[in-house]
Amino acid sequence: MRRPIRRGAMTAAVAALALVLAGCGGGGSGGPAQTGESLSTTPSYNAQPYENVKDGGQVTLPFRSDLNPQFNYFQGDSTTDTRLSWAFYNPVVISFTPTGDPVVNPDYVTKAEPVDSSGKTTVTYTINPKAVFNDGTPIDWRAFESTWKANNGKDTAFIPSATDGYDRIASVTRGADDRQAVVAFTGPNPWWPSLFNYLVHPKAATPDVFNKGYLNNPHAEWGAGPYTVANYDKQNATLTFERNPKWWGKKGKLDRITLVQMEQQAKINAFRNGQLDATEAESADFLAQARSVPNADIRISGTPANYLLMLNSTTPILKDPAVRKAVFDTIDRAQLAKIAFQGLDYTEDLSGSLTLQPYQKGYQDNLASAVTFDPEAAKQGLDAAGWVAGPDGVRTKGGQKLTFTYVQTGDTPTKRASSGAMVAMLKNIGVDLQVRVVPSTDFSKVLANKEFDMVFLGFKSTDPYGVAYICQQYCSDSTLNSSGTGSPELDAELRKVNTLPTADEQYAAAAAAEKKALATYGVLPVYSGPSIWATKPGLANWGSALFAFPPLPETLGWQNGS
Repeated sequence: MRRPIRRGAMTAAVAALALVLAGCGGGGSGGPAQTGESLSTTPSYNAQPYENVKDGGQVTLPFRSDLNPQFNYFQGDSTTDTRLSWAFYNPVVISFTPTGDPVVNPDYVTKAEPVDSSGKTTVTYTINPKAVFNDGTPIDWRAFESTWKANNGKDTAFIPSATDGYDRIASVTRGADDRQAVVAFTGPNPWWPSLFNYLVHPKAATPDVFNKGYLNNPHAEWGAGPYTVANYDKQNATLTFERNPKWWGKKGKLDRITLVQMEQQAKINAFRNGQLDATEAESADFLAQARSVPNADIRISGTPANYLLMLNSTTPILKDPAVRKAVFDTIDRAQLAKIAFQGLDYTEDLSGSLTLQPYQKGYQDNLASAVTFDPEAAKQGLDAAGWVAGPDGVRTKGGQKLTFTYVQTGDTPTKRASSGAMVAMLKNIGVDLQVRVVPSTDFSKVLANKEFDMVFLGFKSTDPYGVAYICQQYCSDSTLNSSGTGSPELDAELRKVNTLPTADEQYAAAAAAEKKALATYGVLPVYSGPSIWATKPGLANWGSALFAFPPLPETLGWQNGS
């Protein structure tokens, strides 16, 4: 998995082509196929008010991938599973509703008040006077300052997962008293709720502790919240939480929460025999197995993610933009989505943006002006670029064959089907696509070292402010843009987006810049995909929750009457 960043997490399971409300129901075990658009507004996680959750009991849940030895959510080696465990025993200052509305947690912050003046945003956080870390350190303005300093990128000894937003803060200072933090930005920031969702304990705000201090050590004493770490079992890859006796707010409903690492088939087996209370079931085979469990509640929704194909423009065969455009014009995204979603009771409209989801305000299909599924036009483009079809059907130019490699991470029937489909698509226009299969565990290395011509990957959003991270997606010097595309001029335009004063102005500028970025033919949005969970009946506030995942820990539990 890619480390979580403000924008989200690029998963290494990301190469998984078949994949992460109201109402009490969870989606049931059947029903008609739904579209991504309808699912985006109907999350499925058995949302229950706090009062309707039983007091007591325990829940055992799986990590999505693994129990990462890096427990610091903010550090560069963290993953989506780091975020999952972190949220159970650390302050959750701001969370989000399923559709992305921010919710300030009064157990930590009683007020968060933004003011825009002279083109600059200032946010004043008034902190609950009862709020303390487990070691007795007050949660005050210094925790906000520590979070900013560790993540703003000015001290390069810190290795944060991302600096976005924090790098646009001019100062974090004491307000009326220690329990008030004043965050002053260098310019406007309509996306300020994406920051300080979580906090860095002041004792962790030195580079050595920040980078290494959490390795194989969750530091429960630096946490706060309704739960605390009761046991970390590295050997058995298990993390257990129990109610926190030092907690001042709404107590957790459960006596115990356990997170355990398992391979996907082992998760399904454990769910079937009652050892797990929920599991992902994001392939047709796993979904069928989960549905065989009596009374299993199948919870299906869309997910705020972007899965995409990336071309490496630094390789000799893909340096020519005309070749990259022809490749993208020949990829049938609808066919790839059909393969990925087969047997999942799920369809969706194909996305044309990596910055916003189709159901979000400001969304535009920015891909349509750059890429159109049209193999015949792709052939004409290759003809014009001097690539001539040979006797074997493979095009050549200057004695060089038009051949390159797609790196398939992991080997499942779905992935093989997708690779085979792309081989056939590109063969139609005279491109010889070779498939190189590597273990899923090699994904990060493949991407970091650019050991690919073409690869499939994804970004998972942890907040709804995709426009705030447009430079992460497309800037030529971004570590997330391994395509090698872009230019200083485009970088300047991308960076200007977040300097504009209003959200609407940023939406418009982001759309214009993204159209230009997609026309460099380095990345091709493919789909967002579903989130599918199978749970025991009555499990409340867990499942496919869009931007509301993971939930506030005190709300997790068993529904009254279940």
